[in-house]
Amino acid sequence: MSPRVFLLSPASCTGKRAGQLLDPRAQFELARRVQAGAAPLGEVFSFCSALYFRGKLTYAQRFAAGSRVFVITPSRGLVSPELATDCALLREFASVPIDAAEPRYATVLRDSVLSLRESLPRRAEVVLLGSIATAKYVDVLLPVFAKSLLFPGAFVGRGDMSRGGLLLRAARAGAELDYQPVDGAQRHGARPARLGRSPASN
Repeated sequence: MSPRVFLLSPASCTGKRAGQLLDPRAQFELARRVQAGAAPLGEVFSFCSALYFRGKLTYAQRFAAGSRVFVITPSRGLVSPELATDCALLREFASVPIDAAEPRYATVLRDSVLSLRESLPRRAEVVLLGSIATAKYVDVLLPVFAKSLLFPGAFVGRGDMSRGGLLLRAARAGAELDYQPVDGAQRHGARPARLGRSPASN
């Protein structure tokens, strides 16, 4: 099996949930840890986006045996989901648009992925757990990774919540999804049937 790296698209840091973490009056445990600079980014993004990022992180960690997991960020390139996160970092992320034409995002991410590419064996696979329907990730990642950049084919046509549910279900079942190259892939498609009710977990 080829070495595999997972790249997780970020959660929005401009929404209501991110604002709750930044509120100095917040009393819930995660907000207190963010304000103390002691919360891992993966947990913070899971709170900010709920199902979708939680699904990506759970899935990547489930199938990352011998592999690595990185989170795409608005201004720091690729980072570990264990990165200690505080209010200043969340505000920084909120201030930078995730847009391939935005240098504060794209230049830093490009440098980061070039460094990653140099550290990987030639046959390594890089799986993007994020949308390929827009340019914001693909236009930066594809020129670097080319045919090595893969994505779950079942993502095509699904919205964020559906992708999150699909990933959580696959992780719980221990059934890794099929991947296909981003290069030349169908980037838009008909919406697939809704996921059925998930079996009760043991």
